[in-house]
Order: sequence, then structure tokens, then C-alpha cells
Amino acid sequence: MKLYITPERKDFMSSILTRNAVRQVLEMAVSTGADFAEVYAEHTKSNRMTMIDGKVETIVDNFLSGAGIRVCKGLKSVYACTGDLSLSGLLKCAANAAQAIASGSASREIVLTERIFGDIHPVKIVPGTAPNARKADIIRTSYAAAREYHEDISQVESNLIDVDHEILIANSDGLFTGDRQVRTRLFTSAVASKNGENQAGSCSPGRRMGLEMFDTIDPAAVGREAARQAVVMLSAGYCPAGKMTVAIENGFGGVIFHEACGHSLEATAVAKGRSQFVGKLGTQIANPKVTAIDDGTIPGAWGSMNIDDEGHPSQRNVLIENGVLKSYLIDRLNGKRMGMASTGSSRRQSYTFEPTSRMTNTYIANGPDKNEDILRSMNEGLYCRKMGGGSVNPITGEFNFAVTEGYLVRNGQICEPVRGATLIGKGSEILMDIDMVGQNLDMGQGMCGSASGSIPTNVGQPLIRVSSITVGGR
Repeated sequence: MKLYITPERKDFMSSILTRNAVRQVLEMAVSTGADFAEVYAEHTKSNRMTMIDGKVETIVDNFLSGAGIRVCKGLKSVYACTGDLSLSGLLKCAANAAQAIASGSASREIVLTERIFGDIHPVKIVPGTAPNARKADIIRTSYAAAREYHEDISQVESNLIDVDHEILIANSDGLFTGDRQVRTRLFTSAVASKNGENQAGSCSPGRRMGLEMFDTIDPAAVGREAARQAVVMLSAGYCPAGKMTVAIENGFGGVIFHEACGHSLEATAVAKGRSQFVGKLGTQIANPKVTAIDDGTIPGAWGSMNIDDEGHPSQRNVLIENGVLKSYLIDRLNGKRMGMASTGSSRRQSYTFEPTSRMTNTYIANGPDKNEDILRSMNEGLYCRKMGGGSVNPITGEFNFAVTEGYLVRNGQICEPVRGATLIGKGSEILMDIDMVGQNLDMGQGMCGSASGSIPTNVGQPLIRVSSITVGGR
């Protein structure tokens, strides 16, 4: 099997990484008595084009090639990696890993069988082969729309990012497979300024697609949305603090579930007893209106995969169904620790990271409540239209998240905008306090950082209501 697509890539999976060469590397990796060995090789090309002050400021191309070799014996694992893809370099890396895992001697014949899992994410326009002029037109359109939105817009930056990620995965169980993952993302940020004060806004849609992403996403709309946020928040007063009822809008509002609950459902934490949800399968952990899903099989979605980074087909995993915990997200090694099968959830940033269980496209599903009823139900509270970043302790589930665009609610009506709000709580508690779930499911895109590096993930939900949560403010 040779994995090369475009002329500049053909030296990656050259005759060195044939099936026979990979077999030799795996046999070296188990030569001291390991139970299991795996080779993960990649070639990744990424491009970033940036527009500032109305002109293309930078065009940056990055290339990454190398291989990681993992060996396991029982519940112990050793991971080694190298940028040397010659057979001698790979054999040396495998020998180092083998000697680190055990000191014995063993001979094992490995037979590799190629598997092709198919591609549910066809790419029409590979960004790396598109003219730079076409990319420049996209960011110029978004930049101009943001700049022209309002007289208070003082700064705009627009970026187009594309990644072409090609992988080969083989292991001592006989698996030999590969995949190619193309992703595209537009990121526009804007700053509004008045009377010495500045406020920022941003919009950053991304897809598991090529440039055909812009057949359905309007770059100008992205720029206007970034500018709109900045202008709105420039006139906002400060949010009051205290316990209150909060409505969180769809799309990136799902970051709260992702961070406060999702990471605690990854076997990375569960297998080592470092999760608030250890031992709770089959028990009610959320309001019965809450169903949460992690689905890596959504065609064209930012966090989707054909296969995970251990070569397992991606899956749709129901984590919580009607408030009851149904599943964790499980990789091979942690699954062995837990006595459970992989859920196709193993991911890593690159060959320099050992894989572990991670989320893909994680969301709260549509519920039974009408969106207008959710807002009408609030006598007083906070409406969070846009959420930002935050922090969480996966062991306890305690979190805090910034609200980047918020509004006070009075008598069921959205009123004046407020800034400086944060949501503070605990994952296990917020799940029970989500007492209304709307019907406008949407997703937002982000990069999730954890033990195996930074990976693309979708977060999502419909409009939800949290009956009571601590809001930090003034």
C-alpha cells in the first residue's frame, strides 16, 4: 500500500513504507515479548493565509512527516516516535520501544491484511491544489464585510486555514489501513472601538471538506457576524453576579457539555478513576430531557473521521439517553483496563503523541421544548447567545466559562446586552439542572486540547435552559 496523492507528497509513502517494511517494523517492536505493537505514520500539509489592513499579510505552509510506534504488554505501554521514515530509522525506533517495554526475547510472525473502510467525506476541491488567488478572494470577502459593517470597527483580521492529513496505521493483530483527512476553516475577528474602549468579536466555521465548504458558507456572512458581536458588546454594561436562570443558545454553547461533562466521559479519565462518572453506567446522571451523543460519522463535519487513530471505524456513540448514562468514549488501551471494547474514539494531534480516547462531534440532541417557550419561562435571568473558552477539572467536573455575548432577560423578553459574565458550576450538577431543551440543534467548531494534543472537534446543542447556575459578574 502506497499513500500518496499529489506530486509533492509521493516521497512520503514511498517504497520504504510498503506492507513488507511495516511488517518488519512490527516484528521488531514485539521482539522482546510485547503483547501488541502499532505503527502510525503520517504526512500532513497545512496552509494558513492571513489578511490584515486590507492585504494578504502572510502565507504559511507547514509540512509534518514521521511515525510513532507503540508497544504494549499487559496494561503497560511505551511510545516512541521518529521523523526518520527510512526502514533503518523505523527499525531503530521499534527496537528502542521494544527494549523499553521488556527485556526478553520472542519471535513472532505477523501477517498484515489491508483493509479499506471507505470515505464518507468526499472532497471536491483540495485546498492545497487551489490557486492562492482563490483563497485570497475568500478572506478578502470576509474581511471587507467585517470592515464595512459599522463605523466603530477599527481592526479586522481574516484567516483561511486548510489541512491535508494522510495517515497509515498498522498493528500486530494484522491491521493495515490508511486514511486521508482534508479540513478547511475560515476565521475572522473584528475589534470595535469607541471612547477609548475596545470589544472583540469572531466567527470561525470549519468543515471536513475542501474549498467547496464555501458553496454553503458565505464568507461575507462570517465577517459580518464577527463585526456584529464586537459592535453589540461595545455598548454593553456589566453583568450582575449571583445565582440565576440561564438560557444558553445553540452551536458553540455546547462547549459547556464538551468541557464540563464530555472529558469526564472519556476513558482517558474513567479508566484511571479520575472522572466524576466512574461506575455510573446505567444510572441517571442528567435530566430526562437530556440525550447526549458523540458522532464521528457525520459527513463533512469538522470533527468527523472515517477511522480513528488506531484504525477502528468511527462510530455514533450515545453517551446519555433520556438522562441515563449509556456509554463512555473508549480507546484500545483504556478499554483493556476497563474490560470494554473500543468505541472508535482514539485520536491524536500527530505522530508525536500516543493516542487516547477523545471526542469528535459531541452534542446534546434536540429536546421536547419549543425555543420560544424557553425564553418565555424566564422571569429574570441571563441569555447566553455566544460562549467563549473556560477551564474544567475532569475529576470533579468543576468549571467556569466566559460568556462572550450575553443579554439580561426580564419577563420572558431579551433585554440589554451585558459583558463580563462567566458561568460557574459542576458538570454533574448542570446536567441535572438542564430542565428545558429546545429544537434548534446546531454545532460550532473548535480545537480541543488534552493528553494526546490538539484535535478538531465539534460542539453543539439546541437552546437549553439551566434552572439555576452561578453567574460571575459585577
